[in-house]
Amino acid sequence: MLSQKNKDGWRNPWFIGMLGVVVTALLVNSVLVWYALHGRSTLVDHEYSTKDRKSDTETIDDIQARNALAWKVTVKLPKTVVLATPAAYEIDVTDRQNSPVSGEMEVVAYRPSDAEKDFSVPFSEVASGKYQGYISFPLKGYWELRIRVKRGNDVFEAESSRFLVTET
Repeated sequence: MLSQKNKDGWRNPWFIGMLGVVVTALLVNSVLVWYALHGRSTLVDHEYSTKDRKSDTETIDDIQARNALAWKVTVKLPKTVVLATPAAYEIDVTDRQNSPVSGEMEVVAYRPSDAEKDFSVPFSEVASGKYQGYISFPLKGYWELRIRVKRGNDVFEAESSRFLVTET
């Protein structure tokens, strides 16, 4: 018979099992919260609050300046990109009237899953509005190219689509 004074209920295997499940869930969740607060995520730029921080008006001004330039960037990606093998990239930049845009180009190889492996490569202008450079990727996986073209005070930025770097 069960009563308030009966201490055998605390020794019931079902109660002990449920108590064990609750304690285990609390411990696992507390470990995950600790890792979330102390571990470094590689998917987020840790300087997001200070790096390139702009007010809303500055951001809108940048978007309007980019739209006013109306430059077009065409990236010719290699068919296959192999790990640690230099691959040739050709990038064409034209303005609104399809005239070539001459200037300085920097390409940042961006890996969404590991920000520490991002790197930049200056591209050289081989003809008016045509830029060429060689990029060797240190890790396999998905990468993007972030292109920055500067001509005088005009700066135009564009991104390539995501592509896969394979081992062979």
